[in-house]
Amino acid sequence: MKNKDWVASVKYDEKGLVPAIVQDATTKDVLTLAYMNETSLAKTLETGETWFYSRSRQELWHKGESSGNTQRVKNITWDCDKDALLVLVDKKGPACHTGEESCFYESVYGEGSQKELSTENILLTLEQLIKSREEERPEGAYTTYLFEEGVDKILKKVGEEASEVIIAAKNRDKEELKWEVADLFYHTLVLLREQKLPLQDILEVLVERHNK
Repeated sequence: MKNKDWVASVKYDEKGLVPAIVQDATTKDVLTLAYMNETSLAKTLETGETWFYSRSRQELWHKGESSGNTQRVKNITWDCDKDALLVLVDKKGPACHTGEESCFYESVYGEGSQKELSTENILLTLEQLIKSREEERPEGAYTTYLFEEGVDKILKKVGEEASEVIIAAKNRDKEELKWEVADLFYHTLVLLREQKLPLQDILEVLVERHNK
């Protein structure tokens, strides 16, 4: 961000701190709540990765400096009172020191838990899983098999699943149709990853069309 004058305009508390809610830019999962002071916020803007202020150690800390689980900043907004920040990031590895993807993984009230996937972000979450499968290539995983076979195999599967969708729809079989569409979505995401085309680009096209 070129204009950093707003850093001084943040309403820090009496200890010079401001709460920073860190959210996954892709899945929109809330990852952690940390604190920044003016110096750590400035270093965050300078490096493009999250820096916080540790209240217990009373020192600056760079997220992922020792673990490698860094967070690349995509966007920062403040609330209407300018006394809280929302930091959207692309994370590398778990956000929590316990090894959990998010610090908010334990449900204490209500139904379900933070670990459970929601219908709102399942495609984006699945995209991230497919990305990790391509990079790590775990033995025995079906996604690994597809990437190792290459684009021709992936295209063949997309075509087969599209045909299965057509057949299920023609037969008015809703139960079969939902499974076949799910298979088509999955193989399409594999294809997008093979082509290095982010799902976000597709979603932005849909938003653009909708806004017209």
